[in-house]
Amino acid sequence: MRDSSIIQRKNLTAGALAKRDTLESYLMIAPLLIGFTLFTIYPMIWLIRWSWFRYDGMSSPRFIGIENFIRAFGRDKNYWRALLNTFIITGGKICIEIPLALFLAVVLSGKKRVNAFFRAIFFSPSIVSTAVVGIVFFLMFDPFNGSVNLILKHLHLIERNINWFGGKFTADLVIVLASVWRGFGINMIFFIMGLQNIPPEIYECASLDGVNSWSRFTKITMPMLAPVFKVVMMLFIVNAMKISDLVLVLTNGQPGGATEVVMSYTFKYFFSYGNADAIRQYGYSSAIAIITAIIIGLIVGTFFKLTKKVGDYY
Repeated sequence: MRDSSIIQRKNLTAGALAKRDTLESYLMIAPLLIGFTLFTIYPMIWLIRWSWFRYDGMSSPRFIGIENFIRAFGRDKNYWRALLNTFIITGGKICIEIPLALFLAVVLSGKKRVNAFFRAIFFSPSIVSTAVVGIVFFLMFDPFNGSVNLILKHLHLIERNINWFGGKFTADLVIVLASVWRGFGINMIFFIMGLQNIPPEIYECASLDGVNSWSRFTKITMPMLAPVFKVVMMLFIVNAMKISDLVLVLTNGQPGGATEVVMSYTFKYFFSYGNADAIRQYGYSSAIAIITAIIIGLIVGTFFKLTKKVGDYY
């Protein structure tokens, strides 16, 4: 009897400890769940609701069904032009930022102190405010007093100043360069973390077999870095598609809306900012925000489908 009572007390103690651990777990994740509900779930429900209405935030909302979506798909060519320009900027960033980040990661992945110094230098733009980056690049590429034009003229590469913000190609180029300068550091750090997880014994065996540096990079480094590369590309695509603040600071969509991106276009309708209509259009901006979210979701889903087996061999 005594042994059974001891076992019973132990079971009760174990049950109490399990309940306490469960309660502590819920308390620990509660702030995250509350924040996710308030700042993600609720705004999504709000957008879905008002996308069916014509509403400016002041007058009474009027239910119009799918009229906002019909307007986006059938009559608003500027939205699709902004979406196309978003793809162009994203493509330009991919061609520059990802190879640059990977190259610097390979060069600076060693444990030397000088590598740590340069890693910190290259990462520092990632913690700078986007507004500050936009202002700095705007001043650098100023058509009259910008340092870029002055340097090019000093090197006799141009005879007269270039109006960088006067055409779509040059203005998009400035946006891409500013975005790359701010974002390549964090991707470099991700690649360095992936490189440092590759066992050095593999490289030693390859060297003993006479494998050259390029073959080691293509046959060992890249395949074993594939899972990290997949995550980096996914985050890169999502962040590039959501770019807006840098465009608003640098060009505000000019000239003539040619450099508008989809998120800045949505922002302007939501807050009646810039060249959008003077009256706020919460309903229409909610509709195009939903369309954009679906497009980004389809792109990310397609990316995951195409890269499903990436890294499975290592």
